[in-house]
Amino acid sequence: MIAKSVAQEGVRDCFALLGDANMNFATRLAGAGTRMIYVRHEHCAVAAAMAYARKTGETGFATVTCGPGLTQVMTALPAAVRARLPLVVLAGEAPLKSGWYNQAIDQAPFVTATGAAYHSLHWPDRMPVAIRDAFAQAARERRPVVLGIPFDLQNRDWTGAGDLPPPSSEIAPIVSPMPPHPDDIARAAALVSGAKRIVVMAGMGAVEAEAGAACRMLAEKTDALLATTLPARGLFHDDPFNLNVAGGFSHEVARDCFAEADLVIAVGCSLARHNADGGTLWPKARVLQIDTDPISLSQGRVAADAHLRADAKLGVEALCVALAARPAEWRSDEMAERIATASPDSTAFEIEPGLHDPRAVVAALDAALPRDWQMVNSSGHCSFFFAHMPARPQEKFLTIREFGAIGNGISFAMGTAVACRGDTVVLFDGDGSLLMHIQELETIARHGLNILTIVMNDGAYGSEIHKLRAEGLSDEGAVFGRPDLAAVARGFGMGGETITDLAAIPDLVEKFAQTGGAAVWDVPVSDKVYSPLIARAHPPKGH
Repeated sequence: MIAKSVAQEGVRDCFALLGDANMNFATRLAGAGTRMIYVRHEHCAVAAAMAYARKTGETGFATVTCGPGLTQVMTALPAAVRARLPLVVLAGEAPLKSGWYNQAIDQAPFVTATGAAYHSLHWPDRMPVAIRDAFAQAARERRPVVLGIPFDLQNRDWTGAGDLPPPSSEIAPIVSPMPPHPDDIARAAALVSGAKRIVVMAGMGAVEAEAGAACRMLAEKTDALLATTLPARGLFHDDPFNLNVAGGFSHEVARDCFAEADLVIAVGCSLARHNADGGTLWPKARVLQIDTDPISLSQGRVAADAHLRADAKLGVEALCVALAARPAEWRSDEMAERIATASPDSTAFEIEPGLHDPRAVVAALDAALPRDWQMVNSSGHCSFFFAHMPARPQEKFLTIREFGAIGNGISFAMGTAVACRGDTVVLFDGDGSLLMHIQELETIARHGLNILTIVMNDGAYGSEIHKLRAEGLSDEGAVFGRPDLAAVARGFGMGGETITDLAAIPDLVEKFAQTGGAAVWDVPVSDKVYSPLIARAHPPKGH
């Protein structure tokens, strides 16, 4: 009955690692027709469900066992909370009949400390309703809900009613997009009319509301430039006045333009600290936020000065109607040329023989990888460089890094591959991040997932070595050498290449496109190249 209750919620795919407290349930769920992806680490089950939720728009589902199985997911849960991703995780609980159980802990405080919800299900007859309610809560609150069910209760014979309650999809409210209030439009229009240098910045709220075209129209009408938050990067990938990412990952031209701006129109943005680069990205600009849930404070700082409560698309469209068109000045041919030729970073570095500049690696990959392949950017120092593929559309480029944790990339790639059946997935990762969960290469091979993993291998934890060096400290604790990741991949039964010549990339891409499967490309890069984000936050001594 528990498996039937989950299956009725439309769970097509489940990421799982089995133990005493969930193996009977998971086996029954598989028998109900749900595709099971059996991972090698509990964290990876939940992290893969995160990417699955982002790519499908559905509630992701994972199951782990109790005690140590649940404590392994404590890094994934806050990441999902901060990324506002709906998940349901069915974890077991210790058996109620036992006076002592080795893996028993009080699970609820662990989960609620992450910001996720936790519900103990101890009354069998109510379990189907409680499971349905968990899916409803996850979707409404856009956060993970963890269910703890003692496994001795799970394994009892069912004695309750034979009928299931209506699924959450049938009881969910049917609501239309929220239109703006005319008074709010009038105030916003007056603010916009008084501004001279405007940037229209879109976030995931704009992506979900399909407000991209409306944002372009607003920018054209107000002589504004376009930008996106990091998760929404690529929404304006083919627009000549797109500054790409707004925040700590902004390229040099974008930072110059934001410094000139006197108004930022934030459409469907959470206005997080990194999005504003701690408040330094637009020092002279006021912020008008268009959102169904507008805010004034975000992560300890005043984030917006004016607000328009509305659906992203309807709010932007109404604002466009209220504004008079102005002549193009900022949106000039010269500006389009500056953006088109913008370098993410023009700092000169001396690259050691036999190693690559990570910026050159990204340029070579961007030129060779097909536009219809799914891209997944992990976290860590290398993710700055990989983010600068401005021609890649948002729906083909996944970035989730709200908790700042490395080690998630391979899980996100698995979730994307399962969500986007038939697509080729390319994971961009660093050696330190990949090695945290390299065991999942076996999962990729076993499940036949079509994932190409490209690793910038600097033999270290990249962010840490540059921070330590900037402080004048020894980097010994963050340098580990360069393992032969291509050989490791071949040991897992997949392809492995070490790229010593970037000119070989087009032929390697063509070959992989023909064969598919899974592979790891190990790209040795210089550890002397540091990103502008690191340089601003941790300038070297004497600079």
